[in-house]
Amino acid sequence: MSLPLAVELRGRRVLAVGGGPVSARRVEALVEEGATVHVVAPWVCEGLAALVASGAVTWSERDYAGPHDLDGAWLVHTATGDRAVDAAVRRDAEASRLWCVDATDARATPVSVLARRRVATPDGVLTVAVHADGDPLLARDAVRTLATSLATGGTDLRRRRARTGPGWVALVGGGPGDGALLTARGHELLAAADVVVVDRLGPRDLVEALPRGVRVVDVGKAPGRHAMPQDRICDLLVEEALAGRGVVRLKGGDPYVFGRGGEERLACEAGGVAVEVVPGVTSAVAVPAAAGIPVTHRGVSRGFTVVTGHDELPRVPPRTDHTLVLLMGVGTLRRSAQVLVGAGRSPDCPVAVIERGWLPTQRTTLGTLADIADLADAAAVENPAVVVVGDVVRLCPDWPLDLADAPAVGAA
Repeated sequence: MSLPLAVELRGRRVLAVGGGPVSARRVEALVEEGATVHVVAPWVCEGLAALVASGAVTWSERDYAGPHDLDGAWLVHTATGDRAVDAAVRRDAEASRLWCVDATDARATPVSVLARRRVATPDGVLTVAVHADGDPLLARDAVRTLATSLATGGTDLRRRRARTGPGWVALVGGGPGDGALLTARGHELLAAADVVVVDRLGPRDLVEALPRGVRVVDVGKAPGRHAMPQDRICDLLVEEALAGRGVVRLKGGDPYVFGRGGEERLACEAGGVAVEVVPGVTSAVAVPAAAGIPVTHRGVSRGFTVVTGHDELPRVPPRTDHTLVLLMGVGTLRRSAQVLVGAGRSPDCPVAVIERGWLPTQRTTLGTLADIADLADAAAVENPAVVVVGDVVRLCPDWPLDLADAPAVGAA
């Protein structure tokens, strides 16, 4: 049986015997941990040569010369590939009461470097390490699986000891609605949060799966109803972080695409709070994709513009080979269609309105600028929805041959 230990090597001398790739990988890891590494080898591989050239390690260009090479070392690592030499280094280290890692003999070495992965949390780095009793490939595969579980929300990563200073804020883009589309970093931060401030369009399945004790503050906005003013949301983020809590601001889509993430970041920085921004899959691209519509397509569309439907439409290229994506545009759909036709777009320009993208109740209504508002009214289209205008809409698998009978496709 072995007792796993975490060893602080920062500023301590480590001797590495051997100049091959195995030695190079371990020396690189030791340097990352802050160790002062000296290599003894008649030659070094490219990786070690680069470390020597950078001054990160020192090198004696010769064979191992005996116990005096161990002087001043706290730890020894040998990987010459010659079992007799590695065994001699190991015996000399034991005689000097030094721990020695023999990378050529997993069964005989008195010390093993565990397979490990790091998971970054806002409060520091969580290191996952696995010892598999002489089977390094098994340990490598196991630690990869464990680290993936941690990084995707499988474990509560909240700090157990009280913070001595301010907490942190993370502005996390939750994607278009399906929690499976959240990034791995987003999962890590949710698993470490004490407080989650969520939007109406944030992935609700992830909120429902949060560890017990996580406080959820719903600041969701709906048309005509603002649960909490934006200034108050900014103040809330700062107040919670200054109280020593880890705060995730969970948004739909991407924080910087009509998500007011910039305002919240500036407020946190002004309040002296550490803030991280995690991009999300923006609904401007993902929701059309869910309906089978690419916003660009070779020979069909060479670019796209994303605007909010809340405001008067800005001037955009009038040609139908330039895709226009309207977010939050259901309430102003009729006016937007009129403005676009008035600005030069053909009344026959295809339009799609995709409701509740990526959710089981997703529905697509297809038409043209001439009739989309009437079709949307007849289908009782409502937010959340994304409007796509341009020739790419014809690439939708449900694009009808006869637009006079263009139906709403999907859930009733």
